[in-house]
Amino acid sequence: MGGGFAAAFREGAAFLAAAQALVVTAGAGMGVDSGLPDFRGDTGFWRAYPLYQRLGISFVDAANPDHFEHDPAFGWGFYGHRTNLYRDTVPHAGFALLLEWAARYRLDLFVATSNVDGQFQKAGFAEENLLEFHGSIHHLQCTRPCSERIWDNRETFRIDEATMCSDHIPLCPRCGSAARPNILMFGDYAWVGERTRRQEERFRQFLSRQSGRRIVVVELGAGNAIPTVRAASERIGSLSGARVIRINPREPQIQRPHLSLPCGALEGLSGIEYALRGARG
Repeated sequence: MGGGFAAAFREGAAFLAAAQALVVTAGAGMGVDSGLPDFRGDTGFWRAYPLYQRLGISFVDAANPDHFEHDPAFGWGFYGHRTNLYRDTVPHAGFALLLEWAARYRLDLFVATSNVDGQFQKAGFAEENLLEFHGSIHHLQCTRPCSERIWDNRETFRIDEATMCSDHIPLCPRCGSAARPNILMFGDYAWVGERTRRQEERFRQFLSRQSGRRIVVVELGAGNAIPTVRAASERIGSLSGARVIRINPREPQIQRPHLSLPCGALEGLSGIEYALRGARG
């Protein structure tokens, strides 16, 4: 790394060492170092799912609730495959670094993510300190929906990759209709958002408790295409004394006094940790 990068890592380390609270905001780029696709644009999506390219189906088309109403086996081909993928994925070392920083510096910690993969929970982050803006693939709801009920996704799926259809369609235990992931999809009018609303309320309470304290936001892999995460980071960064560290290899721009690191999530977190260790001697 060049001297400019080293200086940026040291600045990020100084932000953390002076912090009283840590907010981690994360988009799809957080999972890339764990081997997950980020679905960046149609090209990135089709690289992960080449059959959809042959069918002319984009990510927006695949992540559409209509499939569960009209062809649930096809809908679960995409989401069942992702369920299996996320269950098999091991979170990269950057997740552990974030937990270590919170413990080392005695920081109040909260995570706000647009990811639906459950990787933060798998890495050991507390469920009660986590906001999943778009829901989670590890929870299900009725497609209709017949009620506000949400339940754990304990289903197993085998996917025919020649057709991208699932051999199994989960059913709503209340009415027997097809179930779907409790994920906010594109053009979605049936998402049951109660679980996420409770998470949002806990996040509001967390931020209220941090009033007047030095908050550091570490933003990881959040792009401009769906700006939910970046907007949350900047909103918190506007508070007195708050600082944002934006880590993104393609869209790292953020105004001073915040910090831009144009690299991947694991590289950025590891660079800050190296600087922290140097500062500690």
